[in-house]
Amino acid sequence: MKSMTLSRVLIYATLLIFCVIYLMPLFVMLITSFKTLPDIRSGNLLSLPTEWAFGAWYKAWDSACTGVSCEGLKGYFWNSFQMVIPAVAISTLLGAFNGYVISKWQFRGSNLFFSAMLFGCFIPFQVILLPMATTLGHLGLANTTVGLVAVHVIYGLAFTTLFFRNFYVGVPDELIKAARLDGAGFFTIFFKILLPLSVPIIMVTVIWQFTAIWNDFLFGVVYSGPDTQPITVALNNLVNTSTGVKEYNVDMAAAIIAALPTLVVYVLAGKYFVRGLTAGSVKG
Repeated sequence: MKSMTLSRVLIYATLLIFCVIYLMPLFVMLITSFKTLPDIRSGNLLSLPTEWAFGAWYKAWDSACTGVSCEGLKGYFWNSFQMVIPAVAISTLLGAFNGYVISKWQFRGSNLFFSAMLFGCFIPFQVILLPMATTLGHLGLANTTVGLVAVHVIYGLAFTTLFFRNFYVGVPDELIKAARLDGAGFFTIFFKILLPLSVPIIMVTVIWQFTAIWNDFLFGVVYSGPDTQPITVALNNLVNTSTGVKEYNVDMAAAIIAALPTLVVYVLAGKYFVRGLTAGSVKG
């Protein structure tokens, strides 16, 4: 019993140490964002603010310069939401549909088709930059939010298809056959039977896609225009904009604002992410 207790203490102590190390950068960012510039210059990196100031947060949101514009991050924050929400919804629905077809309505060459889509998971972003830019230009979608949504849907489709296909493989084929015998058609089975069973993997896909799209910088900087830039591009411009005085508190506040949606998603839905990944791993 003593060795059991000691082992538990060691495990929790080790986890606590790693947790502190992992969260230390966030702690430094947070306390720095509430410091004044004199406090930053005179204080220790880990010291608490001598005076808690919220001016850096107001400036990062409303009036910080992101290049030639000094209107803060608020406009770019909403640009990201306008891009992320439809991109996540469309890629999740199409991925569910693809996974359903590949796993339950196999056709000649379906395995080859799935392998080709799986290959898309390993294509680096840089490989598709030029052909995608050319395609968007021909379609008239260059420098638009719709173009950014299309890019993220196309690139994320391989991942969402993989997630749903692996989940639907664990759904008994007898369930589909019974529904077909009862007269249920292709779309009825999908919308009435499989989608209601797909809540765990939908959560996984939504969290995965939301995080990947929100945090993306490369597609945002390449395919967006001045009025459609996502917040990651604006954050880069804010940090690299020099006005003679480096305002680290504003930079830290801006970084936290940019990361806040993904932090909220992980805090509120992190347990569903792990649960969804393991759902269907044991058949029966």
